[in-house]
Amino acid sequence: MQRIDDLEMLEENLANKKKLEKAVREFRTYIGANQAFIPNYGDRYRHDETISTAFVESTVNYVVSKRFVKKQQMRWTQRGAHLLLQTRVQVLNDDLRKTFVRWFPGMRPEEPAALKEAA
Repeated sequence: MQRIDDLEMLEENLANKKKLEKAVREFRTYIGANQAFIPNYGDRYRHDETISTAFVESTVNYVVSKRFVKKQQMRWTQRGAHLLLQTRVQVLNDDLRKTFVRWFPGMRPEEPAALKEAA
């Protein structure tokens, strides 16, 4: 019922109506531009796929915060932690090898998948 009252209020207040229309346009643009990156949670649930990575994020937060404690023997610097996380992201995105090839142009190319399977 509150929503209906809110809509009636918009009819009375032109400034609020314009504000809502702008927000809806921006939202539509955002969804259109990011649609490929927005997971379909219903579909993932029906196929028994992972929906949340919260447990992984929680573990990462625990490990990182533990390494920043002053009493920790092998304490990380902010720069070291940042570089480690950047490396991890490159591994997850399958970009790490490309980065190494860029840094070391003479690096041996990756073996084709067929050769790996034969080995």
